[in-house]
Amino acid sequence: MTEPLLRVLHERGERITVGALPWVAPVYRAMAAVSEVIELPFAHGGLQWSARRTMAQQVRGRFQRAIVCPNSFKSALLPYWAGIPERVGYLGEARYGLLTRRLPNPDKHARPPMVAWYGALAGSGVPADAQPRMGSAEVACDDAMRAQGLQAQRYWVLVPGAEYGSAKRWPAAHFAALAQQLIDQHQLPVLLLGSTKDAEVCAQIASTVNAVQPGICHDLAGRTSLQDAIALVAGARAMVSNDSGLMHVAAALGVPQVAIFGSSSPLHTPPLSLLAQVVWLKNEASYQPPLDCAPCFARQCPLGHTRCLGDVTVAMVLARLGA
Repeated sequence: MTEPLLRVLHERGERITVGALPWVAPVYRAMAAVSEVIELPFAHGGLQWSARRTMAQQVRGRFQRAIVCPNSFKSALLPYWAGIPERVGYLGEARYGLLTRRLPNPDKHARPPMVAWYGALAGSGVPADAQPRMGSAEVACDDAMRAQGLQAQRYWVLVPGAEYGSAKRWPAAHFAALAQQLIDQHQLPVLLLGSTKDAEVCAQIASTVNAVQPGICHDLAGRTSLQDAIALVAGARAMVSNDSGLMHVAAALGVPQVAIFGSSSPLHTPPLSLLAQVVWLKNEASYQPPLDCAPCFARQCPLGHTRCLGDVTVAMVLARLGA
């Protein structure tokens, strides 16, 4: 969702270096506007003062401007310690003195689309409805597909995980039923992608599907690099996912997709692609009774029923997939 911001800066003639954690660095390497990616050696959580000071010394004098996309205090420390003259970001987490240009955060009850939120850091030039792009020229698909014995446009990708929590995850049984229907109708393999945290749910789905037709459902959760996962998404006939990182990757690659939303809102973090379809019961006029509790933006359902996802049917997804 930062790609339109980077593209506008690149079109202005700026050379862009992105500092990114290793788990997301491959996404930026696949963006044409990015000249260099520096992998940041920081663990999740904690300020890690020493590591940030060391990195700041390594990049001191290299950059004229830093655009700080995360809204945290620690993310603004490195550019401040590196002495980068212009440091742009949103005001928050007591970092007033760390930034030289501070944008006010919008009210939490009026969340703008994230592309527009990031785009404002450029000053101007990023349309609110800008669509992220990751060109296939920057994504090496052939080797990743060959390693899995797959052919372009001859397989489906399902992404059952969502890092945020269970209130963003369509039930595993629904994913298994969807996979089975796609296989029955098209006789094409189904690929399950995700991190090691998704291994259990993906194994459950694969076991259910392969019990009917052995080997047709490929469980790759935690078994591919992010770079290879991106390549496999790029070559897919279509993808179905929850509101997740790979959802945005598919949108940026222009892959046909269906995105299933539960506790989060497609008004805030939609898959920005003309080939993307969204299932969100909040917007389903035919769904009764009305789902007044969504979006709650919670990690787990506060009411304990997760109807916002459990009541999304396989038929709804198939209809939007056009399969």
